[in-house]
Amino acid sequence: MLLDGKKLLITGVLTPQSIAFAAATSAQEHGAEIVLTNFGRAVSLTQKVAKRLPQPCDVLEMDVTDEAQIDAVREELASRWGRVDGILHAIAFAPQDALGGNFLHTPWDSVATAVQTSAFSLKSVAVGLLPLMRDHGGAIVSLDFDARVAWPIYDWMGVAKAGLEAVTRYLARDLGAMGIRVNTVSAGPIKTMAGKGIPGFDQITGSWGDRAPLGWDAEDPAPVGDTVTFLFSDLARGITGEMIHVDGGFHAIGTTPVAAPT
Repeated sequence: MLLDGKKLLITGVLTPQSIAFAAATSAQEHGAEIVLTNFGRAVSLTQKVAKRLPQPCDVLEMDVTDEAQIDAVREELASRWGRVDGILHAIAFAPQDALGGNFLHTPWDSVATAVQTSAFSLKSVAVGLLPLMRDHGGAIVSLDFDARVAWPIYDWMGVAKAGLEAVTRYLARDLGAMGIRVNTVSAGPIKTMAGKGIPGFDQITGSWGDRAPLGWDAEDPAPVGDTVTFLFSDLARGITGEMIHVDGGFHAIGTTPVAAPT
């Protein structure tokens, strides 16, 4: 199995439709032992969802904007495992006034929240868990939505995701000497709770499958989860600093085809 014996920390599992849930499922199916995290009232939701995994697992509380909570998770995993082989950063948040076409009017406080939670937190978690990865290497993976272009209604979350992509490259630079790979997965739109919370989300998902050469099922996060498993595995040992697209090929096509070739 690809991840036999590996110890993984997976954030962001909220519902069975979460991309992180698909990643956790795939990781377990490939032999990994995992622990999930969430914070506040969402912890109880994650605990319920964890029971639906192939192997129910523990849920720890970790607010990625709180250094003390990150440190507490590190100490717990140090006691439990002694090491961490991989981390999935599946966390993004922007206040409502930072989305939905309000780009020109969003106040700095809302922008700061989006950037800290969605981009800076990748660095926070990587540095916080580094003592458990430094001696043997490993892989850090985050979830992205291609921020090389401007999307309708995505606004400051798009800016935060651009920051996430940059953080990925700089972490890859600084952690590579320790054998730690850092990559991000740019997924096509998935109808998760987070996605549904973006005003006008259907504007993005509506024609995605028409343009993507492989088509796209916005209700199936499994292809993204399987790619995360690959990036955690030793098969990806030569890949770092990359943005891997799992979007049916949408990113490679300039416009919706007029007619498919016969």
